[in-house]
Amino acid sequence: MFAWFANTLRTYPEIALFLSLGIGYYVGSFSYRGFSLGAVTSTLIAAVIIGQIGITISPNVKATFFLMFLFAVGYGVGPQFVRGIAKDGTPQALFAVVVAVLCLAASIVAARVAGYDIGYTAGLYAGSQTISASMGLATDAINRLGLPSDQTKALLDAMPVAYAVTYIFGTVGSAVILALLGPKLLGVDLVQACKDYEARLGGGKELGGEGSVWHRWELRAFRLRSGARAAGMKAVEAEELVPDARVFIERIRRNGKIEDATADTVLQEGDIVAVAGPRETLVNLIGRAADEVEDPELLDVKAEGFDVYVTNKDVDGKTLSELAQLPQARGVFLRRILRGALATRIPILPNTVINRGDILTIVGRSQDTAALAKLLGYPDRPSDVADVAFIGGAITLGALIGALVFKVGGLPLTLSTAGGALIAGLVFGWLRAVRPMFGRIPSSTVWFMNSVGLSMFIAVVGISAGPGFVKGLQTQGIGLFIWGICATSVPLILAMFVGKYVFRFDPAILLGCCAGARTTTAALGMICETAKSQVPALGYTVTYAVGNTLLTIWGMIIVMLMT
Repeated sequence: MFAWFANTLRTYPEIALFLSLGIGYYVGSFSYRGFSLGAVTSTLIAAVIIGQIGITISPNVKATFFLMFLFAVGYGVGPQFVRGIAKDGTPQALFAVVVAVLCLAASIVAARVAGYDIGYTAGLYAGSQTISASMGLATDAINRLGLPSDQTKALLDAMPVAYAVTYIFGTVGSAVILALLGPKLLGVDLVQACKDYEARLGGGKELGGEGSVWHRWELRAFRLRSGARAAGMKAVEAEELVPDARVFIERIRRNGKIEDATADTVLQEGDIVAVAGPRETLVNLIGRAADEVEDPELLDVKAEGFDVYVTNKDVDGKTLSELAQLPQARGVFLRRILRGALATRIPILPNTVINRGDILTIVGRSQDTAALAKLLGYPDRPSDVADVAFIGGAITLGALIGALVFKVGGLPLTLSTAGGALIAGLVFGWLRAVRPMFGRIPSSTVWFMNSVGLSMFIAVVGISAGPGFVKGLQTQGIGLFIWGICATSVPLILAMFVGKYVFRFDPAILLGCCAGARTTTAALGMICETAKSQVPALGYTVTYAVGNTLLTIWGMIIVMLMT
């Protein structure tokens, strides 16, 4: 039975690929005390084991999925990458460059001291810095060295061995160093630092959200009593009677008839008004001054919520408190702010600055949200349809540019098709943010291209290197793991002190900056959990965009430096 199964996998290698993918994502879904191997590492391990039976897969399969993955990465980080380089994110962008250089230097020093060849060095770098994508560029660079085929194969087989051995500490160690050891090394009370940061911005802890039955904003109906203070006022004037909260009169029932309220609607005694606003305000303030009534028909307000890409340059750089004063913002509530490659959730605080490329989720009456969306930029209502023509054309253009080879001093220089796809993603991702009339790629599609594209690439790498994995692990295992610890720890520790004493980042966002520059999402999650706040995420987005690009490109650079 096993012989038949093994022979079938050799005959139909596509089955082996999907088997590796299935096992990898299944095993990667499990976690122990917050640690998980993740889909990529689990897929690599599964592929290496399956590859022991000797399966041949065309390298074109690997290249195809890798181009898809790199384009998705660039598409996601494009808006923040351009903004981080060109505007107020310059200090964080420069910090990310410093951290990226430290990561490269630490890996090269460790490899040279240990005496590793180019393949092990590239794998050690990719695993210790948890930047799987770098292996694709490293693979391209090794293939271009012009070495004999057997020597090239040996180098390529060594790479996933070193990656698998060093990746575990690269993931867990990064989170422990930044979230647990970091505050102690820096002498910072992270919880208090985040509270102080929120206090300076006038914010507080946000309750409710997904998974909670409590809602921050509600719509309730109240009857204006005889002699009510609001009687005779315009709706907008009555709303201003509650200066510390955003409340809006949405509809009115008068003499049995229902009408939509506008800012100029004059209220009368006996009106039943549908008021939207924070729950505590409706219950504790308005509820004591008016008689609440049950009126399902009046409260049946047609509302919608959707994302808006901020593209208006007049909005860029304004705070939420400034935007709230605009007439178009009346009747609209902000549910969340997403920023960056991984759609990092940004705290909603009065002084939170909105940037072009941010995604704001707004909710309110259809006419109100439409007016605000027109001011902010481009409404991006949910859709499952991807602009595949755009995807194919953009990847083609990037790959063609990357395929160009220029000789400088006799040395061939090229981005490679992989590097070209990454650059194309950056450029078109930024264009999509500032001119989102084309190039729609739903988040689920971006996830598929990103996650499955990389995992398929890793599966081909693992299956192809499978036969040489056991031998390499036996000869390099423990020592390689220890050197991986060094390559992971040294850059992170140095980065924390550089961020504190050179760049002078606020303690509340410093560790988030470090996590972003090292592109370690696991560490960011643990930092926010330790801080009991989402404030550290404010330092993650720009540094992630720059760090993710440089750390990926280093996969090619490290091969050149070790040659």
